[in-house]
Parts: sequence; structure tokens; C-alpha cells
Amino acid sequence: MDDDALRHAEKMKRIKAARDRMMRTKTEERGLVIVHTGAGKGKSSSGFGMIMRCIAHGMPCAVVQFIKGSWETGERSLLEQHFAQDCRFFVSGEGFTWETQDRDRDVAAARHGWEIAKRQILDPQIRFVLLDEINIALRYDYLDIDEVVDFLLTRKPAMTHVCLTGRNAKAELIEAADLVTEMTLLKHPFRDGVKAQKGVEF
Repeated sequence: MDDDALRHAEKMKRIKAARDRMMRTKTEERGLVIVHTGAGKGKSSSGFGMIMRCIAHGMPCAVVQFIKGSWETGERSLLEQHFAQDCRFFVSGEGFTWETQDRDRDVAAARHGWEIAKRQILDPQIRFVLLDEINIALRYDYLDIDEVVDFLLTRKPAMTHVCLTGRNAKAELIEAADLVTEMTLLKHPFRDGVKAQKGVEF
């Protein structure tokens, strides 16, 4: 083994020892409140990635999709056609807010979705619930942020994970969450006149 390889091996040995010491201190298991927000792409995609991970681990899960409405997405088609026994899929919303142009209908749809979401979260058979684009409903005050946060903190079963996606997550939700990721937009083809691409955007 040459000197570079030897130095690398020694460095990795020290890192592994430090990592092993740190991992011995991480013993708690509990259901997490997870938030994916930010202007960048990937919030829903990451949430659906976790749904697929749950299915692979045999963890029953549910999706409640706010805002997007009847928009045909690849995730929805895949889950409904091939994994309906593993993942419940609910759509609440008639499209993006600028399409409906009717606040009362948007509020009613969001409230309906939140009632479904609460039932799924409280269902002892469900281990993971994805609330896709709920942050948009919260941003426009279609749902009461205090009600949502209080439910997640006081009524969510201890071992159930809940992931909430969408831009502009409110400060109260970020404070209450266990894990928050902000997707940062650096570059997007939409700015250059490229429409949403199947398989990439939906």
C-alpha cells in the first residue's frame, strides 16, 4: 500500500470510529414531522420517494394531495394502479388556486382534505402520511396553521411519520417540525420557455 492509500485508510478509520461513537448516542425512535419547502424543484418528488421507501419496507402509507386536483401525475398513476393495497391515495382540490379563482371552493376543498388527512394520521394501520402541497393551502389561509400544528404536536400517534410539502412553509410549522428541508432554486428550464416535462415535473 503506497503512502497516499495508507493515509486515506487511516483517515477513514478515524472517521468511522467517530461516526460509531456518535451513532451509539442515537437510540430514540419516533414518528417524525417532516417539511419540504422552498422555491426549488423536488419537494413532492422527495415525499413520493419516501412513500416508495415505505412500501418497500412494508409500511402502510397514505397520500392526501392538496391543490393539484385532477392533474394526472406519474406518482398518482403508479400508486393507484400498482400499489393501491399498500398506499391510500386521496385528492382534495380542483387545481391550482389561479385556475379555480374561487376562494370559497378552495377553502372547502382544503378543509375536506384536512379532514381526510386527520383520519389517515390517526389510523393505527398507517405508518406514514404525505400531505402533498398542504403548505400552499396553509399559505393562503385555507387552513388554520395553529389547528394543523396543534394536531401534529398533540394528536399524531407517536410512531406515525407525516411529511408536508409545498412552498412557503409557515414559521409555526417549521418550528414544530423535526426535519425541515428547503429546496433552493438555482436554475429552471421554465425560465427559458420550456414547459413542464413528463417524467420530470409530473
